[in-house]
Amino acid sequence: MRLFKTTALAGAALLALAVPALAQGSSAANWPNQMVRIVVPFSAGSVTDTLARIMTDKLAEIWKQQVIVENRPGLPGTTSVAKGQADGYTLMLTSNGHTIAKTINKNISFDPVADFAGVTKIASVPMVAVVPPDLPAKNLAEFIALAKEKPGKLNFSSAGLASTTFLSAEVLKQAAKIDVQHVPYKGTPEATTAVIRGDSQLYFTPIPLAQELTAGNKVRAIAINSGTRSDQMPDIPTVKETVPSYDYDSWFAVLVPAGTPKDVIAKVSRDMATVLKMPDVIEKLKQQGAVPAPTSPEALDAQIKREVELYAKLLQEAGVAAK
Repeated sequence: MRLFKTTALAGAALLALAVPALAQGSSAANWPNQMVRIVVPFSAGSVTDTLARIMTDKLAEIWKQQVIVENRPGLPGTTSVAKGQADGYTLMLTSNGHTIAKTINKNISFDPVADFAGVTKIASVPMVAVVPPDLPAKNLAEFIALAKEKPGKLNFSSAGLASTTFLSAEVLKQAAKIDVQHVPYKGTPEATTAVIRGDSQLYFTPIPLAQELTAGNKVRAIAINSGTRSDQMPDIPTVKETVPSYDYDSWFAVLVPAGTPKDVIAKVSRDMATVLKMPDVIEKLKQQGAVPAPTSPEALDAQIKREVELYAKLLQEAGVAAK
């Protein structure tokens, strides 16, 4: 009798362990069975918002469920996802500014690594370095030389500390070993106006806006921060051609709350990779100056962890303190 009880208890224990495993293992088969939200921690009309909206209709077709974009700008949006249900029905599309959130905000209630799981990168958006048209620097090498002649006298504008416009320039500043002052603005329009007026001597902007501004002779394009030259602006050299140690990828990616079932994450990642191969989606991304860049969840997790550490050191060297 004792042997029977022991065997029965052991069997029950194994069953108890197996049920959750089976439930999690089969969760992707039943997902999604309701609406899916993509939270964007940026305002409507931003690059991040536009990328999310390019994806939603295609994902809705694949998933046979409504997919909506929910704009929740700033830390509240990211916090809501970090503290949200880890069931796959809340996704977040954000920029790589996510990697410096904890470094520049000492009071945030989430951890950019521990509280999230990567799904896939969506795209990289090359940024073009532009200068005022009357600045005596016709290319990046001349700009660097000018900055070294006048340490601390030139500045670069950005759309804010957590923006790709800031990181693009700050990485250049440290790679080229130049003393250029950072002037943050409230958003892209103000930062762009600053370089047009000559209040700022350098600004990194997406390709479509760079094309518009250079066509009107409002700025001069001197470099692009992508690994290779862009087909859209083939005459503009890469930053790396002048500063080989420069390495910065202005990426946008999808994350979910930590603890989301891995098979659901894998399904979302695969389906998003499928969407990113569609010709009309590629064309829409191109219009935004974006290049499709799908990755595995594991690769994205590794990149985020690496960049959190890298940019924490970079910002410390730049004298940027958490507020």
